[in-house]
Amino acid sequence: MKKNFGDYSRTFITDVPADLESEQAQFFKKTIPKFPEEAIYIYSFRENRMIFASGWEEVVGYRDDEINMLAIVNMSAAEFAPFSHDLNDKALRFIHGKSEDLEAYSFTIELKKIHKNGDEVPIVARVGVLSSDNGKIESIIGRFQINRGLIFGKVMRYAAYGPEKEKFEEELNKALFYHLAISNKEKEALSLVAKGYSFKEIAHEFNVSHSAIEKRIIPLYKRFEVKSLTHLVSFAYDNSILP
Repeated sequence: MKKNFGDYSRTFITDVPADLESEQAQFFKKTIPKFPEEAIYIYSFRENRMIFASGWEEVVGYRDDEINMLAIVNMSAAEFAPFSHDLNDKALRFIHGKSEDLEAYSFTIELKKIHKNGDEVPIVARVGVLSSDNGKIESIIGRFQINRGLIFGKVMRYAAYGPEKEKFEEELNKALFYHLAISNKEKEALSLVAKGYSFKEIAHEFNVSHSAIEKRIIPLYKRFEVKSLTHLVSFAYDNSILP
């Protein structure tokens, strides 16, 4: 039987909000910059709780002293929730398998969150490792920025970053194949296909092998149920993958 979405990451998170009067919360308030219409959280795996929150009432209507990690995970709009939960799971599994340069790993996702009043809020979320100790993640930081210019189609958009970016994104692509989703790396290659570049020219542009470009483009045929490059490009425009 298939497990519920987010089972892996849910074993590491709680519904305990941050103590905003704590010394560490006050430190983060003074040292972490925040932009307008942006909400930030820091979650500690060591303490199993949120240890900092800022900007949440402006973004999704929840006070900073009431927002918690489970609430953030569960407030994704229904059409985005399964993919968002799976992405969180697979990204956390991948990073848990690493022991060096953990703070350099992060991922982004474009999605809609549900405001406390029921409205949908277009968000670009970036989650990354904030601190680690002896090769283990201690805390993560999430930044949720409202982006009213986002245009959503049927396809979810995400990106992975880090010292092993290629492998990170490749593992996410494999794990998330059954979702209608596209990675930033795949989108970059597809944008050049749309401009008429050959696979050879795209490979030269990104300084990778011809086969590397094939691995980015060819799987999209099956994922999006298209029969040709022309159909793939049309699908990308129709679903706001390409502008």
